[in-house]
Amino acid sequence: MRFVTHVVAVEEDELAAVAGSASPLDTWSGIESPGLDTVKLATLHALLTGDSLQAALDLYEPALVSGGDDEFLVLRFASEMLEELALLDEESMETVAGELAATGIYEEENADADELLFFLTSLAELAQLADSQGQVLLARIELILE
Repeated sequence: MRFVTHVVAVEEDELAAVAGSASPLDTWSGIESPGLDTVKLATLHALLTGDSLQAALDLYEPALVSGGDDEFLVLRFASEMLEELALLDEESMETVAGELAATGIYEEENADADELLFFLTSLAELAQLADSQGQVLLARIELILE
C-alpha cells in the first residue's frame, strides 16, 4: 500500500471538484508529492510557523474523505502555512529543508535534504502563485492498493 499526493492551487469553492478529479494536475496548477501525508504536512507547518506539532496536526483534519474503490482525502493548507511558504527565499528554504530532514518523520526515511529542498522550492512557488491569485492550497492524498 502506498499513496500519491497532489498539492493544487484552487479557488476556495473548488474542494469538491478537486476531490472528484482523478488527475487534479490536468486541471489546476500544482505539484505531485509522493509520500506527503498529514504528519509530514503538519511537521512542515510546525517548522514554518513555530506552532507545536500537536497544534499543527489539529489544523490538518481532512476537509473531505472518500472510501470505497477510490480511497482519498483532501486537506486544506492552513492560511498561516500558505503565507509562510509564499515568503520563503532561497536561503531560508535551504535552512528549512535541513531542519525538515532532521525531524523524526523524515529521519526515519533517511530523507535527502536536496530532495526536500526541491520539494520546498516547488511548494513555495505554488504558494506564491496561490497567494497572488487569492487561492488556497489543497492536498489530495490518494491511497493506492498494490
